[in-house]
Amino acid sequence: MDMDDLAWQASNYRGLSPRTVRLLLAHGHLNLVAQVAVDRGEWFCAEGAVEELCQAGDFGRALSVMEPFVVTGWRAAFYAKAEILLRAGRTKDALDLARPEEADRASTTECRDLAEVLGKAGRIDEAIELLVPHLDKSWLLSVLVDITDGQGRDERVLELIAPLADHARQARGEAHRDYAFSDAQELQARVLERAGRADEAIQILGQDIAGRRFLAQNTLITYAELLARHRRLDELRELGGGQDARTVLDVYAGALRSDGRVEEAEAVMRDAIAADDWVGYRAWLSSMLLAEGRLDDAIVVAEPGFGWYNCSNLLAPLVHRLLDRPEELLYLVEHPRVVPHHGHEEFQHWWRAWALAGLGRVDEAITVAGLDRPWTDPRIVKADLLRRAGRLDAAADELRALGTIKAREELCEVLVLQGRADEAIAIHPTVAEQRAAEPKPKSVPLGENGYSLEPPF
Repeated sequence: MDMDDLAWQASNYRGLSPRTVRLLLAHGHLNLVAQVAVDRGEWFCAEGAVEELCQAGDFGRALSVMEPFVVTGWRAAFYAKAEILLRAGRTKDALDLARPEEADRASTTECRDLAEVLGKAGRIDEAIELLVPHLDKSWLLSVLVDITDGQGRDERVLELIAPLADHARQARGEAHRDYAFSDAQELQARVLERAGRADEAIQILGQDIAGRRFLAQNTLITYAELLARHRRLDELRELGGGQDARTVLDVYAGALRSDGRVEEAEAVMRDAIAADDWVGYRAWLSSMLLAEGRLDDAIVVAEPGFGWYNCSNLLAPLVHRLLDRPEELLYLVEHPRVVPHHGHEEFQHWWRAWALAGLGRVDEAITVAGLDRPWTDPRIVKADLLRRAGRLDAAADELRALGTIKAREELCEVLVLQGRADEAIAIHPTVAEQRAAEPKPKSVPLGENGYSLEPPF
């Protein structure tokens, strides 16, 4: 293994994927996962095995799994090892490992990583002071808030946040707005709330909202959620009835539902739909009705948008909640109100095929899936349907006959489900094979002046 391969795995979720690793661990194959991590340089295997070993208190073995990755010099492995040392109670060793070799030339990212290690080691003041010179980088502000949570340093954090929150308030009125610290106000409110000063957080953020002194919609949502958590429902109702209704009305309705006032929540959304038939209101209400077990009512609410070009707004949320409930999914996609989507008819075919496969009706599912479509690999699709139906032997036969990189990745998971984990690992493509199979960037011929010789379209 080397740093390039490890970085490629981490950024592309390749090698044995996190999902495959979780499947192996769920089936009791910790030893195999740990061995594969070392033997094949599989990063997600290393992460999964280390977490399981640390939870079991076997820190020595966790370190031995991580060490080959550390040897490559990859910083992510250094911090992973530091985490193991911290959990083992070896704080000094963890900090020595995490500190950059040239502290005065450390990058902002290295400072962030070291600050997180310092925070976990209980060295909160040192972590704060390490971050202070870098708070001109807005993404570090949330790191500061996270590592100080519950550490008794809220007043110090509030001192650091205050000028940045003021900067965000002032930026709203500027011709060229600076969005760098658009989350500072909500982070300020979060720290005030956790410090036991929720009323102050509500007051400050409420004044910002009323004066329109905020840059991002998230600030508005944060305020609504703050009101909901502290049962300030009258203020939340007023907020949801104003110009920001599309952004926060669902928070108000959700708060009512959390209080057991389901009929009121439903009425709020039905009134909103009557006044402003917006897709967001229908999506929220239909999802709530489905969660309440009222599938027919959910379909009626969502139906006006089923035929829209973008079906993801209304139909897809219902489908996704029913993927593990094939009988109800089939009822939904075969409902007379559910019409094919303009330009998206294939979605309805896929969903119906999944439902049929989940009910064991594989032959129908395969027919419905339309395996002659040019953008699908028919054997992989067929294998997926067979797997959904629990016909693992048939799924494995399809994938084994295909033999492609993708087929071998899918076959690995089927074999794990069959209790053949060693064979699954053997058949899964190596990182080198996966990288070799990646499409190569197209080379563009250049003329003498350095410009492309190919037409622009």
